[in-house]
Amino acid sequence: MELRVLKYFITVAQEQSFSKAAKVLNVSQPALSKQIKDLEDEYQITLFNRTTRTVSLTEEGRLFKEQAIEILNLVDRSEAVSYTHLRA
Repeated sequence: MELRVLKYFITVAQEQSFSKAAKVLNVSQPALSKQIKDLEDEYQITLFNRTTRTVSLTEEGRLFKEQAIEILNLVDRSEAVSYTHLRA
């Protein structure tokens, strides 16, 4: 799994729409949908309840979102620490 895909997932969850998330991320909607579908297939879970106009998180999706946010926060903190050490 790539960090980029976690960011994609979180953006879709926040926007509650693949098309809106695609605009925010500046990627095509089909490419974004494929990345999320591949993520679901990789972990064999359904992250979103999909309708023709909106998406909402499943229970698994809510848990995954919490973990994804934690992971991205850890990466941000690690990069900040590494950058500080490089400047010293």
